[in-house]
Amino acid sequence: MARTLMRFTGVGGQGVLLAGEIFAAAKIKSGGHGLKTATYTSQVRGGPTVVDITLDDEEIYYPYANDGEIDFMLSVAQTSYNLFKNGVSKGGTIVIDPNLVTPTEEDRKNWNIYEIPIITIAKEEVGNVITQSVVALAIANTFMSAIEKDHLIEVMLSKVPEKVHAANKKAYELGEKYANEAKA
Repeated sequence: MARTLMRFTGVGGQGVLLAGEIFAAAKIKSGGHGLKTATYTSQVRGGPTVVDITLDDEEIYYPYANDGEIDFMLSVAQTSYNLFKNGVSKGGTIVIDPNLVTPTEEDRKNWNIYEIPIITIAKEEVGNVITQSVVALAIANTFMSAIEKDHLIEVMLSKVPEKVHAANKKAYELGEKYANEAKA
């Protein structure tokens, strides 16, 4: 696999950092190299956050993505979307939660934008809004085919309490389903 660069953006408290951590750990577990670099404001909850995820079979010497290098971005907050969208390569893929992010017409010309109601899926279909990071994880992996699904789920389950395993498995399956429908 060539180097894969992904970006998750949101606001503090939405779980974007956890999703990045899971991706990096799963890549390492599968014998590759994975790093996450996170940026967030001093506002722990509610401030713009971004996590860049670098996955590669080769050693990673530089963990930061330059503007225009990101292959895939997922965003669940307008402020973070506006701040960090320019890191995505022209023609790259951006998944947004349409209830929280509104791209411009210019954005739609520059990138392949898909709308998936991530928060609504977690809240209404899984029944637990905290699973939104797992819905996002599944969407990203379905679009990017970055990591073997079983490795990703195994690492994800190791990072959450056992009492929420069933909800998180359901969140993953729903994220995968919605991503496949969006891509079709």
